[in-house]
Amino acid sequence: MKYVVIVPDGMADLPVEAFGGKTPLESAITTNMDYLARHGMIGLVRTIPEGMPPGSDIGNMALMGYDPRSCHTGRAPLEAASLGLTLQEDEIAVRCNFVTVTDDQMADYSAGHISTREADLLIQALNEELAEEGVRFYTGKSYRHILLLKGILPEKYLAIKTVAPHDIMGQALKSFLPSGAEAAVFLRLMERSRAILDGHSVNQVRVDLGENPANMIWLWGQGTRPRLPLFADKYRRKGALISAVDLVRGLGRLAGFTVIDVPGVTGYYDTNYSGKAAYALEALKTHDFVFIHIEAPDEAGHNGDFKAKREAIERVDKEIVGAVLNAFEGRQDLRILVLPDHPTPVKLRTHTADPVGFVMCGPGIDPNHGEAMTEQEARGKGLLFESGEELLSFFLENPEETAL
Repeated sequence: MKYVVIVPDGMADLPVEAFGGKTPLESAITTNMDYLARHGMIGLVRTIPEGMPPGSDIGNMALMGYDPRSCHTGRAPLEAASLGLTLQEDEIAVRCNFVTVTDDQMADYSAGHISTREADLLIQALNEELAEEGVRFYTGKSYRHILLLKGILPEKYLAIKTVAPHDIMGQALKSFLPSGAEAAVFLRLMERSRAILDGHSVNQVRVDLGENPANMIWLWGQGTRPRLPLFADKYRRKGALISAVDLVRGLGRLAGFTVIDVPGVTGYYDTNYSGKAAYALEALKTHDFVFIHIEAPDEAGHNGDFKAKREAIERVDKEIVGAVLNAFEGRQDLRILVLPDHPTPVKLRTHTADPVGFVMCGPGIDPNHGEAMTEQEARGKGLLFESGEELLSFFLENPEETAL
């Protein structure tokens, strides 16, 4: 049996009056997901444990079959793992966004989705000016980077209260700056970054081109080294993972997945959807389980862009879900699960912790005959898995086959 999990990040949403009271998912043409709903099982799953923030780190960890309450140590350490950084006991990783600040307000959490090439030049400048003993910046992708702090007592820095920049778009910075007894380190680095970045040639060119400059770093999501049990030990399946996003790739590395590089993936609207499907199908020749993550719907939600989110969902449906189904047409050895990690409503522009709809189909999965893959349809079935771990265990169970 082969198992495929497809995660359109942040796909779940709320009705939008301007678009006929529909969600982007309800408005989208999703022929393949609707087919799965009619022939498989549709329902809800709680991906965010009660009391935990509704981040993609927590949601995707849950969907990979881990309990965030015992396994999660912060967002940044997952991204650090993707960069090949192994945190020591006296180290802490901090997520470092390049952001655009205007009139001391958060104007853009992504600095115009700055390119990785440009960002790397800015990271070099930060290391030249700010790197001191125990402080080092590392280039990630686009606006997402890592600060590593060494030679500290991690528990002091874990107590610093930080806020994700995509949660405070258009709001004054002063209410959301890092706070707590040890916050001075974060605040000093953030403030000093403004003078370094504002005058950098990369940003001068961006301003000349009418693009948002990366004129400040925003520090958040700090944490210590996580320790996940290997997926192969926990679920007896050999897994592979495809994503453009470092936090998901880092989760995969820590779980022991084969993390596959796909040309042209960006973590944005223009990602290589069909390439993700093609590489996933190739991986299934040597792996039992493939986890495919697509960031575009979440980015559209944060941007408040209904049409872009609908288009991203349609492309996931056609170019990824459809491609997998076509490749396995006439076969009886595929189970497929499609669901988001959390909602990212376009009218809120941030994540929520509500349960999300899922659809799964394949041998041994009893259909409950949904009409379509929509939020309303998923709620209407009265089926709720209380955790991602519970859902994945159910999905992987196969009474006719021993674990591989």
